[in-house]
Amino acid sequence: MTMLDHGYHHDGSAHHVSTLDPEPGERVTVFLRTPPSQRSGVHVRTVRDGEPHFTEAVLDREADGELWWRADLTAHNPVTPYRFLLSGPGAGSGGGSGYRWLTAAGLSGHDLPDDTDFRLSTHPGPPAWAADAVVYEVFPDRFDRGRTDRDGAGPRPDWAVPCDWDDPVIGRGPETPHQLYGGDLDGVRARLDHIASLGADTLWLTPVFPARSNHRYNASAFDRTDPLLGGDAAYRALIDAVHERGWRILGDLTTNHCGDDHPWFTAARADQDSPERGMFWFADGGGTGDGPGYEAWMGVPSLPKLDWGSPALRRRMTDDPDAVVTRWLDFGLDGWRIDVANMTGRRGTADLTRATAARILRAMRREHPQSLLIAEHAHDASGDLDAGGWHGTMNYAGFTRPVWSWLRGPDTALEFLGLPVDVPRLPGELAAAAMRAFAARTSWRTLAHSWSILGSHDTARIRTVCGSAELAEVACGLMFTLPGTPVVYAGDEIGLRGSWGEDGRRPMPWHRPADWDLRTLAVHRALAALRRARPALSRGGLRMLHAGADSLTYLRELGTERLLVHAARAAHPPVRLPLPAGADPLYGGADPLPGTPGTPVELPSDGPAFHVWRLR
Repeated sequence: MTMLDHGYHHDGSAHHVSTLDPEPGERVTVFLRTPPSQRSGVHVRTVRDGEPHFTEAVLDREADGELWWRADLTAHNPVTPYRFLLSGPGAGSGGGSGYRWLTAAGLSGHDLPDDTDFRLSTHPGPPAWAADAVVYEVFPDRFDRGRTDRDGAGPRPDWAVPCDWDDPVIGRGPETPHQLYGGDLDGVRARLDHIASLGADTLWLTPVFPARSNHRYNASAFDRTDPLLGGDAAYRALIDAVHERGWRILGDLTTNHCGDDHPWFTAARADQDSPERGMFWFADGGGTGDGPGYEAWMGVPSLPKLDWGSPALRRRMTDDPDAVVTRWLDFGLDGWRIDVANMTGRRGTADLTRATAARILRAMRREHPQSLLIAEHAHDASGDLDAGGWHGTMNYAGFTRPVWSWLRGPDTALEFLGLPVDVPRLPGELAAAAMRAFAARTSWRTLAHSWSILGSHDTARIRTVCGSAELAEVACGLMFTLPGTPVVYAGDEIGLRGSWGEDGRRPMPWHRPADWDLRTLAVHRALAALRRARPALSRGGLRMLHAGADSLTYLRELGTERLLVHAARAAHPPVRLPLPAGADPLYGGADPLPGTPGTPVELPSDGPAFHVWRLR
C-alpha cells in the first residue's frame, strides 16, 4: 500500500511491542516495518540514564511486501524513550546518502529533539478491563427521575430553581447552575437496559456529592451522597446493579477545589489557627489576596482552591484510612475521573500536579489495583502523563478538537472550551496532523487509554457541531475506530443538541420517543458492537494510509486481523490502494473490495460516509 509514512512503520502498540506493561529492567522486543529496499542499516536508539545507546536491529521476517526488523530493548528507566535510525543507500532525506529518524511523529531527514520518541513505561499501567471499555457519561440531574418524591412537586433547597422535565434549559445567566430538574440515581439505575443496548459497559457519573448547584462541582462534602440524588442508599443500589451486569462505574472528584460551604473551608476561613487553614491558599499564607482573599478556581469565589502542599489535605484526600479517594473505592467505585486535573496542585511556583497524580494512584492501588484514574485536561496534557499518575486523559486536544475541526458543519459557528474564536473548518490533512502531533508526545499505552470524546457536559453537542446526522455518524465512526476509549455523553446517541456545555445539558426525553433520532441510535449500537467484536479496534495499532481534504483512510491491526477504515465528510477524489487479497465489508453498506495484485483498488468516493472492511 502507499503509506503516508513511506512504508516505514512502528506505533508502539501490541502489534509492534512484546509488552506494553514491562517491569523495571525487563527486556522488551520491538518491531519495525520497512520497504523491501531497506536491507540493512536499521538501529534502535534508547536513552538510558540520560545517555543515548544504539542497538542494531535484525531482520525477523518478510511478509506482505514488507520487512519486519526486530530489536530487544531494556526498560531501564521508569520511562525509556526509543526511536529508529535508518541508514544505508537511499536512506537519506531526498534519496541521498545520510540517515533518517523514525519517531512517533513520523520520518525525519534531520536530527530532532526527543519529545516525540516512542516510550516504554514501567509505571503501573491501567487495569486490564479498561482496554476494551465503552464509557457512558451521565449528568444525573438531567438523566431521569426514579423516585416518586422527585416528580417536581417535592421540597427543594433554597438555592434551587425547580423545573419540570420539559422546561427549557437556561443556558447562560445566574439561574443556569441552579435549575434543578430532579434527576437522581434511581433514575440512572432504571435506565441501565438502555445503556446496555448501546454496548457500553462503564458508567461515569458527574459528581454525586452534596453541593449548592445542579452540576455539583462545588462540593459541600466529600463523605456522603447528595440526598437529592437518593443518598448513599441509592448510590449503593446503583453500584450493585452495575456490578451485577459485570460493568464498572467511575466517580467524578474535584481535587483542585471544593465548595465555599465545605466544612474544611468554613473552618479554615473562621480560624486562622485551624488545621484546615493550610489546606487552602489564603492571602496571609501565600495566596494572591485578590478578590475574596483566597485563591479560587478561575477567580470564582464559590470554588476555593486546595493546596496539595498541605500535609493535612494529603491525609484527608489520600493517606488516612478513611481518605476521600479510597473510601469511595471501598464503597464500590472502580475508579475516578478527576476534574480540573491540569490545575490540581499547580499555582505559581508550586507545581505538584504530577506528584499529586502519583499520590492519588498509589492510594488507589493499595487496596484496589484494578481501579482506573483519568484526568480532565482540555489542551496539551502530555507533560502530566506517563509519570506514574493519570492512566490517561480526556483527549480534547488530540481527538475532540481535530474531529470537530474536520467535521464541523459548513454553516456552524461555535467556540471550544474558552477558545476566543470559532472552531475552524480544516481539511483532513490538518486534522490528522493534529491528532498525530498530540499522540506522538505520549506512550501508546496512554493514548489507547485516554478518552475519545465527541462532547461532554462541558461542550457543545456533536450533533450541533456537525449540523447533520450524516456528519455526526462519521464522527461516531472515528470515535469507535481510532485508538482511545470511546465515551458517549448521554443523549448524543439520540441526537440531542446544544451549542455549548450548559445548553447541551437538556433533560433526556424518555417520554418523547418521537424526538429521538433512531438512525443515530442504530449507528451507536452498530459501531459499539463492531468495536467489541474486533479486538484490533480496541487493542490494535494505527497506520494512516491517506489523508485528503475530505477523506481519511487508515488501518487498525492486531496479529492477523487488519481492518481498513475509510471516513469521508463529503464526496471526494478517488482514493486508490493496492489490496492483493481484497476486503470484506463490516460497516457502511459498501461492497467487498476486490483483490487485484498490481492494480490499485478504488475506495468509495461518496460522502458523508463511513466504511470499515476486513482485509482478507
